[in-house]
Amino acid sequence: MSINQQSYAYGASKSSIREIAAYGAARKAQIGAENVFDFSLGNPSVPAPDAVRDSIAHALTLPATALHGYTPANGLPAAREAVARSLNRRFDTGYTADDLYLTCGAAASISIVLNAVCNKGEEVVVIAPYFPEYRVFIENAGATCVEVMANADTFQIDVPAVVAAITERTAAVMIDSPNNPVGSVYAQENLVELAHALKECSATYGHPIYLISDEPYREIAYDVEVPWVPSLYDYTLVCYSYSKSLSLPGERIGWVLVPNTNPDRDQLVPAVAGAGRKLGFVCAPALFQRVLIDCVDVPANIEAYQRNRQALTQGLSKIGYEFIEPQGAFYLWMRALEPDANAFFERAKRLELLPVPSDSFGCPGWVRVGYCVSYETIVNSMPAWQELWNSYH
Repeated sequence: MSINQQSYAYGASKSSIREIAAYGAARKAQIGAENVFDFSLGNPSVPAPDAVRDSIAHALTLPATALHGYTPANGLPAAREAVARSLNRRFDTGYTADDLYLTCGAAASISIVLNAVCNKGEEVVVIAPYFPEYRVFIENAGATCVEVMANADTFQIDVPAVVAAITERTAAVMIDSPNNPVGSVYAQENLVELAHALKECSATYGHPIYLISDEPYREIAYDVEVPWVPSLYDYTLVCYSYSKSLSLPGERIGWVLVPNTNPDRDQLVPAVAGAGRKLGFVCAPALFQRVLIDCVDVPANIEAYQRNRQALTQGLSKIGYEFIEPQGAFYLWMRALEPDANAFFERAKRLELLPVPSDSFGCPGWVRVGYCVSYETIVNSMPAWQELWNSYH
């Protein structure tokens, strides 16, 4: 008998984002937090809205058995109904509570959906650059992760490249808009082109190719519309988390939507429930299910991220750095000053600058700079960014 080697490999390799964040925490303890410019982790510095605190305070008046007891495996009916009503108001849809499965955050949502739609030996196409944990979730579902680079100029989806990567073994294509790590928002016409291509590929191979839309950054977009993907492609499933919109990353609350417009809805709903059962992702945190009932339509604090984005982009542009102007999320995709992003990171690290090298996102030559930090961190980091630039010029 031996331990599971796949699990050992994942644990031994660790996430580069988490490794850099851990290094940053250690350096802050050594030299002071104000002297370390940690842009690694997508951990919102914006506090949760007051409505969240008020909802929790109200929930604490409930009997303990009601507050802390098990909910139904797929979530409180009132919480699922609140989410359905919100989606219907926003996107002119007709969803019900039965179309939703509440989860322990986005990681659980994605893992559940992948285990619901993938069989062993199948493939899932991802658009690089992509969140590196996608590969872990896909492989855990018994599938193979197939990387397709986004358009090198626009970082929109390269639809012909996606089509070229699809085979008879393709179970799904996964997208993320607003995108982590680039900050791009996939345009309506780009998604329509993708939907048309997936319909043709589904017909060619004789089975539906699902579109998994991962949307934890939907509410954080800057003067641009984030299209509602199920309205463009019937075989869509949506994964969502309140980690970013309500600044609740540590509370692990989100959902899976199986739209009732999906032709496979009657098979997918029990498959999602079964995947949740199989993975042990049942009964999402009860307290925060109740918070959803009260706070499902509370807006994200876009202004704080807009201010940070402006300070970062203006400061780096003035120095001379190249980057993709972020349309959403809270990351800047910046070109490294040499082809080796890891070598660039090591030089930045000596100046206490901690971006994330792009290799782990499936794309060489860039870094991700998370601007969900304090405004002061961004402003105070500019001399270090200038010194880093000078070291190359």
